[in-house]
Amino acid sequence: MSEPRIDQRILFVKEGSAKYISHLDLMHTMERAFLRGGITIRHTAGFHPHPYVSIPLPLPLGFSSQCELMEFGLEAGCTREALPERMNQVLPAGIRVLDCYDAARPFRELASVRYALTWEFAGDLAQGAAEAFRDLTTRDHFVVQKKSKKAKSGFTEVDLIPAIQKVEALRPLGDKLELTLLLQAQNPGLSPAVLLQGFQGAWPQFAPVFTAAHRLEVLDGAGKVFR
Repeated sequence: MSEPRIDQRILFVKEGSAKYISHLDLMHTMERAFLRGGITIRHTAGFHPHPYVSIPLPLPLGFSSQCELMEFGLEAGCTREALPERMNQVLPAGIRVLDCYDAARPFRELASVRYALTWEFAGDLAQGAAEAFRDLTTRDHFVVQKKSKKAKSGFTEVDLIPAIQKVEALRPLGDKLELTLLLQAQNPGLSPAVLLQGFQGAWPQFAPVFTAAHRLEVLDGAGKVFR
């Protein structure tokens, strides 16, 4: 009997101009990096095989991250230890592989994502926005509509409150509000974009003119960094 296949996982950074690369284009970028780096990875079976690569929790366009994960099957051309340097030689600016290791845990164990957010306003509104956000998080429910491909209407209702697991920092600084939040990762996950949509829908006077979102960590159900 053959031993079960062990897939590999990389931890990588997506920042700078690379944050404007869409999820689909990111998948193609990674596939080309394997090819250009002389790294052979597992392909799907069938008449039209394609590289097996999987990225959980796709990063929304315009978001940056220091904790992105991608799973694949390493077959030949490189060791796990040498893979980060090999890929970094051919990846575009803003995408950098930090580590490669065997995938020991399923992605379904991903429970939380820690985000650093910046909301910038047209004026000295950050203090008022911070107070409004505190009000939001003290409510029993805060339901918003978000786009859904599965719903016939194209939208589904989501309660933000259970998905905001923790407000770790809320810093009003003149025309900027800096937030560090722990949000539910999946089933259902909460994107900072949906959170902002709900916030500015209830408090339109605090609609920001500029926003930034950066993923800091992905965590398991015990609050430990997921690997």
